[in-house]
Amino acid sequence: MILIKNGRIVDPVTQTDAVLDILLDGPVIKEVGENLTYEEADVLDATDLVVAPGLMDAHVHFRDPGQTWKEDINTGAAAAARGGFTTVVCMANTVPTVDNPDTLRDIQRRGEETGIHILQAACITKGMQGRELTDMEVLSDAGAAGFTDDGKPILCEKTLVEAMNRAKKLDLPIALHEEDPLFIKEAGVNQGEVSEELDYGGASRTAEDVMVARDMILALHTGASVCIQHISSGNSVDLVRLGKKLGADIHAEATPHHFTLTEKAVLKYGTLARMNPPLRTESDRQRIIEGLKDGTIDMIVTDHAPHTTEEKSKSMEKAPSGITGLETSLGLGILSLVQPGHITLMKLMELMSKNPAEFYRMIPGSIQPGAPADLVIFGENETWTVKDYASKAENSPFTGWELPGKVHFTICSGTVVYNG
Repeated sequence: MILIKNGRIVDPVTQTDAVLDILLDGPVIKEVGENLTYEEADVLDATDLVVAPGLMDAHVHFRDPGQTWKEDINTGAAAAARGGFTTVVCMANTVPTVDNPDTLRDIQRRGEETGIHILQAACITKGMQGRELTDMEVLSDAGAAGFTDDGKPILCEKTLVEAMNRAKKLDLPIALHEEDPLFIKEAGVNQGEVSEELDYGGASRTAEDVMVARDMILALHTGASVCIQHISSGNSVDLVRLGKKLGADIHAEATPHHFTLTEKAVLKYGTLARMNPPLRTESDRQRIIEGLKDGTIDMIVTDHAPHTTEEKSKSMEKAPSGITGLETSLGLGILSLVQPGHITLMKLMELMSKNPAEFYRMIPGSIQPGAPADLVIFGENETWTVKDYASKAENSPFTGWELPGKVHFTICSGTVVYNG
């Protein structure tokens, strides 16, 4: 038994924002109320701290199997717990890819031993080659959380429409990486002022916009539940907003780096700011924030993409894209969205917990009797310095930043999996 005393509960499911006590009985919440006591319970003093449902990151790369020198399922889970996450959805671009039930079940089995909830998405196409569909029905039966070829776009409309139709029948979501290579001269940097200054070809926002426009209409046509991954273009935000207005079951993710940084970060941080899709302009950043405010963008995800220092030390042309993001996500959400007054802390918890769970067909975490004992306890305005990662990787432009939102405890299934 764990008794959490005097915490400010911020629960987007029940819309509770109040100072209360919480009694945990093993993996479930037993009681929520004022002045609770239980002599045999371990007491956690949450005075002046926020207690919220455990966060959920619907877009991570744990590199396991196949690239475990970058990250593995255990270090990825440790990074998640340190960031306040009790549930993650792993992408399918492992080696081998998750296009068969054996690989899927292996990851699921090992994920059960990490202390947090690890869900695994399966590939849309075999080998992520964009041509032949996987056996989506078999993968669904094996427990796939959804389908994605994240890292690669699906260029063939016929293939994608068939995948959407099958996903619709299975009542599982599809998440799409939207970058048409026709409009990418060199990946990782926005095609604009910074790419010109660096004499680097860059990736036009058109690469994203043209595919989002297509897939918004295909989502409307098929009725499939579709997510636009790691949205970076203000035009694409407008397209998703239009899709929702037309009645499409379309959703969108935004990452902390896309709503915090612009393309100018590349000049300061070099390859640590090389992303796919790239950081774009201040106008794009502001339009992403507007999308988060008005509900066009449903989820905040990290696109946690660990790489080694050696890999990131290569030239802009040769370095891989992406950053490690699980340990800084909550702090950046507070810094870039809550503190400036764009959204409330309640809204941030909705974007980082309730909405991703609902998109992946889960009952969202909440703080009420009978609910799973998955919680994060943090100081909303308590600052900490980004360093000493739990992840194997340190590839982040945010290293050395002072962020709010220090995580004190992460509790998953009633067990403290992080104590900071």
